[in-house]
Amino acid sequence: MTAAELARRQTVVELVPSGTSPLLEARGLGVDRGGRAVLHDVDFALRPGEIVTVVGPNGSGKTTFLRALIGALRPTRGAALRRPGVVIGYVPQKLAIDRSLPLTAARFLALPDRRPKAAILAALARVGVEDLAGRQLADLSGGQAQRVLLARALLAEPDVLVLDEPTQGLDQPAEAAFYRLIEEVRRDLGCAVLMVGHDLHVVMGAADRVICLNGHICCEGTPTVVTAAPEYRALFGYGSMGALALYRHEHDHSHDHHPGEGHGHSHSHSQAGPDAKV
Repeated sequence: MTAAELARRQTVVELVPSGTSPLLEARGLGVDRGGRAVLHDVDFALRPGEIVTVVGPNGSGKTTFLRALIGALRPTRGAALRRPGVVIGYVPQKLAIDRSLPLTAARFLALPDRRPKAAILAALARVGVEDLAGRQLADLSGGQAQRVLLARALLAEPDVLVLDEPTQGLDQPAEAAFYRLIEEVRRDLGCAVLMVGHDLHVVMGAADRVICLNGHICCEGTPTVVTAAPEYRALFGYGSMGALALYRHEHDHSHDHHPGEGHGHSHSHSQAGPDAKV
């Protein structure tokens, strides 16, 4: 971690702990990039044990939201807050590695601090890939690599597991299997899960609560509430084969809301696409 990254992480404010306080929270969060507001007026709270999925079109600020919330990115406005002592495990979209680098899965999990071999094998076993310990990372399939990344995140026994589109590039059966694994991890460890997903009918099925993000929170609630919201339907439509078509979503409005409550807001929309079902 660079000094600049460390400084950004230190901008996350710690919450005063209580039995009901959230693990992570955003209050009026806003982030500007290149003179443009990528995020604005985002209020959010993640509570112990829940699985929250963030969905939205490309460029809607999903990854920026995750990074600001965990302290890897300094907010332009508002605040990101964290309960004291909370341990975060992070799983990125994919593992970028030099294929010529000789590095086994077990060795990768041991970096940067040496960890006991038993702990490494236990983490790999927990995600179902103990047999990959001696395999070169460069030789792993996409699904295998994501499970190794998940094992690495679980080594710290996190209170919060954060995943940024962890199944990107996987086929649908592998994706569904990965999300079933996330549910098992939540059940076994009791950790909260915050994840960004792209295959909505798979990832939303694994969520207790869904956040529909497009620069701000358009709507949120249980998967059933969100899929019925006009804001969600303006963003996403179902094709005849169950594939999700992405719609152009324009809005010019102001609103307020309370994290955790299912709700929607009035929008001005422009929609495109032959499979619209609104």
